[in-house]
Amino acid sequence: MLDLLLEPLRYPFMVRGLMAAAMVGVVCAVVGTYVVLRGLAFYGDALAHTILPGVAVGYLIGGGERKPLFWWAMLAALVSALGIGLIARTARLKEDTAVGIVFAGMFAVGIAVISTVRNYAVDLTHFLFGDILGVAAGDLWLIGGFSAVIVLTVLALYKEFMVVSFDPVLATTLRLPAKLLDFLLLVLIAMAIVVSLQTVGIALMVAMLVTPAATAYLLVQRLPSMMALSALIAVLSGVIGLYVSYFVGIASGAAIVLVATAFFGMAWLARIVVRR
Repeated sequence: MLDLLLEPLRYPFMVRGLMAAAMVGVVCAVVGTYVVLRGLAFYGDALAHTILPGVAVGYLIGGGERKPLFWWAMLAALVSALGIGLIARTARLKEDTAVGIVFAGMFAVGIAVISTVRNYAVDLTHFLFGDILGVAAGDLWLIGGFSAVIVLTVLALYKEFMVVSFDPVLATTLRLPAKLLDFLLLVLIAMAIVVSLQTVGIALMVAMLVTPAATAYLLVQRLPSMMALSALIAVLSGVIGLYVSYFVGIASGAAIVLVATAFFGMAWLARIVVRR
């Protein structure tokens, strides 16, 4: 048994993949808790797709190198997040309508740009479905740095985010900058999505944001406990998913999401049994 666990660790790409999966799991779980509790799952899914034009432009400018893709994807995500917040607050539209408009527009731009590129299918498939085993040492520093910024920001503004999210009246009474905090939360979600891009890809990104947090929501009641349990589930999903991918020979992103979904299924069944 111990030999089976240690065998994949002989390969540096597996060690880097496990480290990336752990960091991405923590950051997605912390941000995903707010996504689940505030009903922002559609926002998270849409925002993951709006980074497609950034990926496409980075691909064109960088000649296929991966580093420019990260920064262009980050730029596209931040522009989309701020655009959604601005439209929702200035055009008297509901937030989900603004999300739909920006999501469709940005995704169309991405498809238009990609359609001008020859032989794009293989290279950009990694960003649609993830390529965690291709994480380089430089990627780990980027993931670690941005993950630390996101988690530390959430911890520093934990009380403010909690009040704005669950008691807007109290937030107004305390004169908290609710709009600024909402924008900041959207930006943090956008950054978390880009940081996690290489792990599961654009197509499966929403699973990392929603599934571990939703699983924890079924098992605990308090927000700190939900964040901690969600992070544990996300890290375990990443590690177990990579081992499954290694031994079974399936795509790593799909394996990670399937393990997370299995955790949710077990928590859901356990909750039903306990209630009876």
